[in-house]
Amino acid sequence: MRIIIVDDNVTNQMIIRTILSKEGYSDLRIASSASELYGMLHLDSECGAEEPVDLILLDMMMPEIDGLEACRRIQSEERYRDVPIIFVTAVGESTKLAEALDAGASDYVMKPINKLELMARIRSALRLKQEKDWHKKQDKRIRYELELAKQVQRSVLSDPIVNERIEIKAEYRPSSELAGDYYAWFRIDRNRYGIILLDMMGHGISSSLVCMFISSVLKDLILRITDPEEVMVELNRYMGQLYRRDELINYYFTGIFLVVDTDSQTYEYVNAGHPSGLAITESGCTELTSGGPAIGLFQQIKVTKEVVAYQPGTVIALYTDGLLDAMDDRDDDARREVISGAVRSGRSVSPDMLVNSMLGEGADNAQRDDICLVTVTLS
Repeated sequence: MRIIIVDDNVTNQMIIRTILSKEGYSDLRIASSASELYGMLHLDSECGAEEPVDLILLDMMMPEIDGLEACRRIQSEERYRDVPIIFVTAVGESTKLAEALDAGASDYVMKPINKLELMARIRSALRLKQEKDWHKKQDKRIRYELELAKQVQRSVLSDPIVNERIEIKAEYRPSSELAGDYYAWFRIDRNRYGIILLDMMGHGISSSLVCMFISSVLKDLILRITDPEEVMVELNRYMGQLYRRDELINYYFTGIFLVVDTDSQTYEYVNAGHPSGLAITESGCTELTSGGPAIGLFQQIKVTKEVVAYQPGTVIALYTDGLLDAMDDRDDDARREVISGAVRSGRSVSPDMLVNSMLGEGADNAQRDDICLVTVTLS
């Protein structure tokens, strides 16, 4: 427990040091001026290293730099902002004492020093410091765990597939540490690929955990069942396992799942309450709208798949509503035109550059929702 005593009067230094020593505080430092205190804390050095300190007892009236200015200087440093400062002063003016508290001081003690009062205020300040330190430690641990969770979440996203018959790529921009968007694709057999994009209700820890739960069962479903209708019905059953009668929140997600057959040059898909995907050709685009309700909203659902023949050169664009919301105040038709136009003019462009071109310079810098774009290029 390190305490720094700052006073230009040697007698006051000795009195405070004696009181604290008798109370069991041994790590005591003495500074005779604010400049000396700055040196102890490395405030004016280039290294900027944090000097461990738990409490500063600061005289208000000192030559050159007074206690108020010193207090403001210390409080301006992020690394010392939680260190309590107690003024030990003979100044009894209420305006000065109020100014001291406004400068960031935790408390004050009047001279001549009353031992009981000084120790009570020190113990109170140190308890508050310990609580702040505990919360900072917990916040650091939570940030570490969030970063680890983000890495785990990203690790389950599929890597691009590029061959002579199909290219599948994605651009993913979470709005927070943990997101609610998820995409995956799997090669079912020699010529078939299962591709899914979903948008979980909300974002943050709860939605990311549900995403991880779905990702843990998704590969088996797609490879074992393959049929889009049956896959969506089965996903709805899994989501039903998360329902609790005593909870007000019912977790659900919108999603679009398609199976591409590169031999027959067809794709079949189900859209479960998700923004319409687009099948884009040089001559126009078709919306992927057929399907059913969002997954997890109802105990039983009925979904309908659509089977579509495609021409080589078709690009299927799947996206979450975060991309649409980020496109200024355009209406739905204008947004679809922007997406289809960007895809046509940028067939060899990476998905991240496609998203940049779709959002344009007028896009809102404060991203409000997760943004995800999946492109499936069919040769």
